[in-house]
Amino acid sequence: MLAKRIIPCLDIFNGKIIKGKRFSNHNDIGNIVDYSKYYASSGADELVFYDITASVEDRLIDKRWISKVAESINIPFCVAGGIRNVSQAKEVFSLGADKISVNTPALSDPFFISRLADIFGSQCVVVGIDSWFNKSINTYQVRSYTGNQYVSNYASWHTIAWVETIQKLGAGEVVINVINQDGIKKGYDIKHLTDIRNCCSMPLIASGGAGNRHHFISALKESKVDGVLAASVFHRNTIDISSLKKFLLSKGVEVRL
Repeated sequence: MLAKRIIPCLDIFNGKIIKGKRFSNHNDIGNIVDYSKYYASSGADELVFYDITASVEDRLIDKRWISKVAESINIPFCVAGGIRNVSQAKEVFSLGADKISVNTPALSDPFFISRLADIFGSQCVVVGIDSWFNKSINTYQVRSYTGNQYVSNYASWHTIAWVETIQKLGAGEVVINVINQDGIKKGYDIKHLTDIRNCCSMPLIASGGAGNRHHFISALKESKVDGVLAASVFHRNTIDISSLKKFLLSKGVEVRL
């Protein structure tokens, strides 16, 4: 049985780590490299970095800090933000990233996922999905350009259909961020994650809603996700990663200490 992963998420804006609620009202949290070192020494299994406005502004993620992070930590990290072609992906990998994550560019060109997987291997290709429960039609839909609340919109995909599609196209991992839950600390969307797990054989990472250590238990044991991603509770030291892992072990969840 593979150990479950605990993954801090670092949203990047103008070279700084920020955090908000439901992808808006962002506050400056701190320095990228300092936080990376802190999490690596605290027991994080890997890190995920999102340049939240790169796709909206039609630019590649700011590359200046990627090599600095690679030199500073000894755990894997994933980079996301405006990666729209193979040459840009190659550049990000050359700077030291272990994985890349694509979101809006893949929605615009789904076969981009296949091209990346063919060249770099599926294990390096993550697809991020920003899922929103649309009450008017009583289902979850994929949203694009979520880095800017003023231009974010619904893509043409229902979330589960998009998960099934990216899996066929060669994605190696999927991160499901439920926007309705993001930053409000009410827990992960267990039902949505469970429904996705039932059709998803690739590694599935839960994101959006962690507020206490029991929320992590629910996602890992009830929805059977492979990893849990969180930001606020780690950034603000509400939850210590080392203590969280010991708690998870005590509840029968296999994690790396």
